[in-house]
Amino acid sequence: MRKDLGKELAVFPMPVLMVAAYDENGKVNVMNAAWGMIGAMDKVVLFIDEDHKTTANIHQSKAFTVSLADKDHMAEADFFGIATGNKMADKFERTGLRAEKSAFVNAPVIQEFPVTMECELAGVIEQENIYAVVGKIINTSADEKVLDEKGKVDVAKLNALIFDQFQHGYYVAGEKVGQAWNAGKGLMK
Repeated sequence: MRKDLGKELAVFPMPVLMVAAYDENGKVNVMNAAWGMIGAMDKVVLFIDEDHKTTANIHQSKAFTVSLADKDHMAEADFFGIATGNKMADKFERTGLRAEKSAFVNAPVIQEFPVTMECELAGVIEQENIYAVVGKIINTSADEKVLDEKGKVDVAKLNALIFDQFQHGYYVAGEKVGQAWNAGKGLMK
């Protein structure tokens, strides 16, 4: 039997994305954004409010990075979601994390997060009911410890955080249960 839950945000899993950009003085700001996704083969789309400090920085610098948060840095990732750069000038510094300037775009790469997409601002989608920042992915970098023997990201090594909108928990992704574009082949007959 099914039970009606009302207007529930029923998408699981949600990513735990760390969005970073420099402000006009070259200072690092990072925010936690669960509402983001790949929008094309070379685009990432972030559904973030325009009043965030990071959003203003993206508009100013025309570049940003998007990193996958991991279990080892859950406290810092969560902090980036509950603290605002609009009110806390030393938000990034409080975490003790390290940032290096991307070699590809004018944005910081947070060294502790294992996978980072380095993006140029491709545009903003602004309509009555939606505001989204679109980035063109120029490069993706990964810590070697999360790569397999072929140089591809190994999700089992990644310990990527995923967000549960139902009960607001963090989980770790990792167990492979099938192969995409293969698991359903038997139904093609």
